Amino acid sequence: MKIIDSRLNGILLLKPDVFEDQRGFFFECFHTEKLKSLGINQQFVQDNLSKSSVGTIRGLHFQQAPFDQGKLCQVISGRVLDVVVDIRKGSPTYGEHFSTELSDENHHMVWIPPGFAHGFSVLSPIAIFHYKCTGFYNKSSERTLLYNDSTLEINWKVDNHIVSEKDTQGEPLASLDTQFLYKI
Repeated sequence: MKIIDSRLNGILLLKPDVFEDQRGFFFECFHTEKLKSLGINQQFVQDNLSKSSVGTIRGLHFQQAPFDQGKLCQVISGRVLDVVVDIRKGSPTYGEHFSTELSDENHHMVWIPPGFAHGFSVLSPIAIFHYKCTGFYNKSSERTLLYNDSTLEINWKVDNHIVSEKDTQGEPLASLDTQFLYKI
């Protein structure tokens, strides 16, 4: 497994070693020791899976401490534009975002530690999205950063957005109250 550079300190875009032949492919999508060697020394406690149709935007979500979550994300089937926004106060990249395509063809994964809001848009007819979490879901600590906040300048690369009511009522970055602090 290799790290591909990302623009935001703490975000890791991972490329697993994929073995392909006439039968298809094989790769290890989770290996504790290999992840540790890349700096991801975490205990994962919950796995989530979603199925979404083209044009769907999910996010930008995060949880406040003590229920904050790190996420290891991948696409099982289809293609998504994965988006991460730095919400760590004092960070030199506060409010900036990183986006990358995750697909069942490139097999890339993204490690997102606490301190970032996360979302994705679906670029293929259907996408099955999987992520491992370092903390359990806690409804009372969940927050949503407004996906279409103009200050974020995110191009979701989809037309005719399908967005949940909860996500349309997210907070703009200017009024977002987060507990996350940038640590050098």
